[in-house]
Amino acid sequence: MAHILVLGGDGYLGWPTAMKFSNEGHEVTVVDNYLRRNACTELDVGMLYGVPTLIERAKIWYEKTGKEIKVVIGDLTDPEVMRSLFDGRVQYQWCVDKKFTGAPETVIHYAEQPSAPYSLLNYKYANKTLSNNLLVTNNLMFALKDLSPDTHMIKIGTMGEYGTPEIDIEEGWLEIEHKGRKDKFLYPRQASSLYHTTKIMDTDLFWFGVRMWDLKATDLMQGPVYGIETEESLIDDRLKTIFNYDEIFGTIVNRFITQAVVGYPLTVYGQGGQTRGYLNIKDTLQCVGASVRTPAKKGELRIFNQIMETFSVNELAQLTKTVGDKLGYGVEIKNIENPRKEKEEHYYNPVYQGLQEIGVEPHYLTPEVMEGMFKTVAKYKSNIRKDVIFRGVKW
Repeated sequence: MAHILVLGGDGYLGWPTAMKFSNEGHEVTVVDNYLRRNACTELDVGMLYGVPTLIERAKIWYEKTGKEIKVVIGDLTDPEVMRSLFDGRVQYQWCVDKKFTGAPETVIHYAEQPSAPYSLLNYKYANKTLSNNLLVTNNLMFALKDLSPDTHMIKIGTMGEYGTPEIDIEEGWLEIEHKGRKDKFLYPRQASSLYHTTKIMDTDLFWFGVRMWDLKATDLMQGPVYGIETEESLIDDRLKTIFNYDEIFGTIVNRFITQAVVGYPLTVYGQGGQTRGYLNIKDTLQCVGASVRTPAKKGELRIFNQIMETFSVNELAQLTKTVGDKLGYGVEIKNIENPRKEKEEHYYNPVYQGLQEIGVEPHYLTPEVMEGMFKTVAKYKSNIRKDVIFRGVKW
């Protein structure tokens, strides 16, 4: 079994990832500074239900399973906090066995401000996004270079790095022929927000580290994730992951279902033709797991497009309405002025077979899957605040 370090282990994806690997018998350490929780409090956005602190979650997990998830509360923009995770100076805020067992074989990097709207609220939030995301990634790269060059780094990128080009989106790389010569380059990228810009720069940082220092990295270009339950969260309701339904931190499928349950018209931006790739939270765990089992080689930046299927906003809204109407919610769809500068009708044909080739078996967004999410969200209907659903952050 391996030692796996999860950066951003309190988040929507980080906590389920930590439980998955702990449940499989790996030694797991999680690190977080509550950036997302604090942002939710500061901006007064709604969460579907309360979530225990990271330390409390780890204690509940240990109580229910007998398995330990070590917890470090720390700011990874501080390079010494990052380096302590690899050189043994780490200070655990909770664990059963405080012994440092050496640098991790794998580090999974979720420790970033994850919201495009947040990054464009104003210049202060833009600065927070840029400073947090780039400093954490740079600190990780140098910690690996100096202290643990054989550790495999798995980073969650985003399909938003690519934008919506008029050609097929390859998995990270593009072969170019120019004036009779050929070469391979990172696929051209065109971010649609400052958050997405930081993700492009993350990729560039690790491409530098791979070329210069023979680091090994896997970059998972992930689409918007939906879902609540994972196998491990069913053990105890207190182990559920964070679930946002607001415009700033909520992803579109989660938002639409919550809006439908509470009788708030589905907010379709503009004409609703925007098409993206999506995946179930269970598939995020599958994809990360497959990447751990089949690591990149030394001196390799391996890139996968981490989506399972594509939908337009209109298609998601119609599916939500069909399922919601069946359950008696009488769902209304409302087209509103698009607060974002983006193409609403466009070509979108990404390649995304690589992860399936290393063992991922996709879950698809069927009416039955969405109905299950409706029923889970409905349990917390009384917690839903209509006033935080839409604020119209524009750029």
